[in-house]
Amino acid sequence: MAKPQRDLTTGPIGKTLIAFALPTLGSNILQSLNGSINAIWVGRFLGEDALAATSNANIIMFLMFGAVFGFGMAATILVGQSWGRRDVEGARRAFGSAIGLVLVVSCIVAVLGYTFSHDILVLLATPGPALPLAEDYLRVIFLGLPASMMIVLIMMGLRGTGDAMTPLWFMVLGVILDAGLNPLLIIGIGPFPRLGIAGSALATLISGSVSVIALAAYINWRDLPIRLKGAELTFVRPDPALVRLIVGKGLPIGAQMLVISVASLAMIGLVNREGVATSAAYGVTLQLWAYVQMPALAVGAAVSAMAAQNIGANRWDRVAQITRAGLLYNLGLTGVMIGAVIWFDRTTLGLFLSADSPAIPIAQRISLIATWSFLLFGATMVLFGTVRANGAVWGPLLILFTAMFPVRLGLALALRKTLGADALWWSFPAGSAATLLGATFYYLYGPWRRTALLVPRHGEDGQPQAASEVPQKA
Repeated sequence: MAKPQRDLTTGPIGKTLIAFALPTLGSNILQSLNGSINAIWVGRFLGEDALAATSNANIIMFLMFGAVFGFGMAATILVGQSWGRRDVEGARRAFGSAIGLVLVVSCIVAVLGYTFSHDILVLLATPGPALPLAEDYLRVIFLGLPASMMIVLIMMGLRGTGDAMTPLWFMVLGVILDAGLNPLLIIGIGPFPRLGIAGSALATLISGSVSVIALAAYINWRDLPIRLKGAELTFVRPDPALVRLIVGKGLPIGAQMLVISVASLAMIGLVNREGVATSAAYGVTLQLWAYVQMPALAVGAAVSAMAAQNIGANRWDRVAQITRAGLLYNLGLTGVMIGAVIWFDRTTLGLFLSADSPAIPIAQRISLIATWSFLLFGATMVLFGTVRANGAVWGPLLILFTAMFPVRLGLALALRKTLGADALWWSFPAGSAATLLGATFYYLYGPWRRTALLVPRHGEDGQPQAASEVPQKA
């Protein structure tokens, strides 16, 4: 069987970018499809209170995910740049250090999250009928957090080497397991126990654990670039130099996720105060938005992987071309998704809610006002993907913080008395526009081109040289 990794430093940029982005898009769509199928099971079998409970719990999980995601992204940059300069050992050392670091952090977060699930949900003003359901669901999800983080980190590492197909196949495996186990464990079919909403969470835990074990075994069997065998298993013990790089870049990236998460938590707190129907409508709309943003995330990830490899190979002449191609692909792919969601809104909403549900017209209103702003979001993902590929993380963090809090939440609070709930929905395009303006300015004039983030090479004596950020020409 041919090796699945792709050289992203040669060949036509547009064709290479789309060939790498499409499997990533497929993985993202499958991940969202999995969440939507699970939401359908929960909504149909357990009702609107349970659906609102999963919406609250899933936003909290996004917050927890942000706590460790930054380390994975930093490792992906290191793997991509190392692979671009054909330093296989450097890629493996970066990946191993990230595995060890993220495993420890995710276990700590899982324990804390399980312990304080109830308190977190209370702070969110989770509606009373949904609170016990959300707590049952969230605690089981926290137990599966380490496996979920490992599968995401491994897939990110594979994409750093130009391999987007292996993550796709194992995403298929995870979706089949999770979606298939959900109804069995929710309502207790055959020998399976009737666990209600906790059964949905347990299905996610089982599918994540099986998928990460199978993926690790496959990587070693196929001898893929990030495989760790024999003495290389010691790479899982984090190297101090690499930890400094991963933490130094990963914390600001994680902070970007946390900014988005905290803003989302504040938003759902405002939404919850509008009642269960609005909370359920918002939860369903988030399910649809997960699909709308998938092309932007896939193209942004592809741009970041390509840019990292080309920076590692010192092919700066290709980086701007990669960014332009990414912006065009985002415009086309995200535009199609936005049109489909708005045009078929009642049909798609009917998958989650009964035809006479009061949440349906609310969800239609949310979608009409805010969905188009994902075009702006997609362009931002492309620009941030390029600058992050060279380790620039503080500029995007400041831009996101400004757009999420003074702009988005500030607008939502300021106009709430005048526009009512519509102020919440109009805050999304306002925040996206502010983020894109900041990202464009930073891409054109920021200092992100001045250094290249590199994994330390190992000399002829086998001893590591110092990790460095190497000066580059602007």
